[in-house]
Amino acid sequence: MKTIQIPAMLFRLGACIALAFALRLAADVVVTSNGARIVGKITEISDGTITIATDYAGEIKIKQGMVASIETDRPVAVRLKNGDRVTGIVSEAGAGKLKIAGSNGDSYATMDQIAASWAAGEEDPAITAQRRKWSYQAGVDINGESGTRNQLGTNGIFRATLKGPDDTLQFYTAYNRQVTNGEKSADQFKAGVDYADNFSQATSWYIRDEAGFDRVQDITFDDIAAFGIGYDFIKAKDETLTGRAGVSYRKYEYSAAANTAALSAVGGDVELQYSRKFGKSQLTDKLAYLPDFQDTSNYIITHELAYEVPITRSLWKLAIGVDNSYNSMPVDDVKRLDTIYFTRLELTWERR
Repeated sequence: MKTIQIPAMLFRLGACIALAFALRLAADVVVTSNGARIVGKITEISDGTITIATDYAGEIKIKQGMVASIETDRPVAVRLKNGDRVTGIVSEAGAGKLKIAGSNGDSYATMDQIAASWAAGEEDPAITAQRRKWSYQAGVDINGESGTRNQLGTNGIFRATLKGPDDTLQFYTAYNRQVTNGEKSADQFKAGVDYADNFSQATSWYIRDEAGFDRVQDITFDDIAAFGIGYDFIKAKDETLTGRAGVSYRKYEYSAAANTAALSAVGGDVELQYSRKFGKSQLTDKLAYLPDFQDTSNYIITHELAYEVPITRSLWKLAIGVDNSYNSMPVDDVKRLDTIYFTRLELTWERR
């Protein structure tokens, strides 16, 4: 019988194909209590939820209490509820236990004994969450119209936020300019700082200051400073509702053309701030009421509603919303309510 020789090149090619196919098949597995098997990559276990990324359904979140066992195809870091930390490949060991095969030996635990898991070599998310972290947001939109009405509008915002587990510091600035039929219909600038410190689980104190100008309303300089107490009516991972109540100080200086005396008033500061995440999108709603203590008919109401939608998977987002400002005692020939609608392109990033 004649022996058939396989060329060495074809043998190597076949070996590479087999290796690639084996690597393709390698994946993490989550087995639920009802026997379902979900294949993908376990990216995180935290707060009683297992997150697994799949090719066929994207990111899936499963309640840890509904999972019977997990398997990983690579070493992962695991923190148990007793505080122990081990790193290794996780596999089913039978009798309701999992085996974590580490370099210093095997460890065993049940599914409900696992407090968290993350990629090997990375820092424990619980430690990372305790650190303050800067995040930034910059946005701009330019809109125009020609024909029956000629209009050109420019809006820009910037916000820097330093957030930790117990406090939040924000710096922000915004500018809006609108020209309609050759005349300015809006020319506003503001810059501010806001700091809140939680001294209990749901209660905080805050202090803020915002200054700027509004040339359409002949305001050359305005400043609003406030401090008080805040309370979190809702404080969840994806949803928050915070109420604030305190004291404010308002100061307005007008141009000579306004023929209006400068305003200085001490009053109240009542605010509601709501935020809700829908996956990668987010809805924010902020309402503030500032009455004058001496003259209750003199007050300001501000309201901003925005919905942010990510654009692809990059740092870019599209924000759609409305910004309202109501002044009960404006200067002559100026409307009490000032409304700005915006569709804004935003760039967001973090400093880790």
